[in-house]
Amino acid sequence: MIRRTLLLLLPPLAAACSVVPDRPYVPIRRHALQPARPQGPPAAQTGQVLLLRTLRGAPGLEARGLRRVRADGSLEAAFYDEWLAPPADLAEAALRAWLIASGGFSAVAAPGTRLATPLILEAELTALEAQQDRAEAHAGIAALLLREAGGLAEARVLAQRSFIATAPIAPAEPRDAGLRQAEAMQTALGRVFQALESWVLDAMAAR
Repeated sequence: MIRRTLLLLLPPLAAACSVVPDRPYVPIRRHALQPARPQGPPAAQTGQVLLLRTLRGAPGLEARGLRRVRADGSLEAAFYDEWLAPPADLAEAALRAWLIASGGFSAVAAPGTRLATPLILEAELTALEAQQDRAEAHAGIAALLLREAGGLAEARVLAQRSFIATAPIAPAEPRDAGLRQAEAMQTALGRVFQALESWVLDAMAAR
């Protein structure tokens, strides 16, 4: 009798397990963060080695999800659009490649190098987000340029500055909104890199 009861219960249970979710599956789209350097002649060679220290990320920029600012000023992270890695890590690799491509330095070294690095660049990614009400992306970096004093003396501050740039977000269908936002953020970051590069080279030339 018990066996027959169990058999009668199996069809409803099987039907319950085969219920298909009413929401369609949406794959996560991952974006690169590698701004394209504009075409142009290389910068004047300074003959200097620049040490680019690990790029930090401001609080909230450690997550991979694209950051979006609503009209009321609140933040949200995209569920289905994210960076390939934490944005500060990607920005550091991109900035290193950008400065190498500038031609203004004999080398752009990473932490742990054995090269003598009299010039040191410390930076923090302070903004990388899409302003939805304005349809524009914001990117920001705070930078500190130091000169190594040698020996046990502390490094000397040469210059300090913050950079911010924007880029328009192209209109798109809802399914492509994240893609267009990522593209605009990448463009804005490239503009920050361009200003940062000029600032570093100008600060070196002035000294």
